[in-house]
Amino acid sequence: MQKSPQQRFLFILGLVMFFFYIVLGGMLIFGNQVLNQIETKYRIMLGCLLIVYALIRFVRLINQKPEED
Repeated sequence: MQKSPQQRFLFILGLVMFFFYIVLGGMLIFGNQVLNQIETKYRIMLGCLLIVYALIRFVRLINQKPEED
């Protein structure tokens, strides 16, 4: 079954946001220049939290049921 243009757009937007959160979390964990004024342990915790949130969003995006009208 083919998705409507709106469903395709929302799916692609969901993927873009997933990658955004993954990259931001990785930058917080591995980047030394990002939010330097925050202690390292808190930066790592925030980065891990963002990555976990991205994974939850990705699972919800993949398991999404098609709308029935």
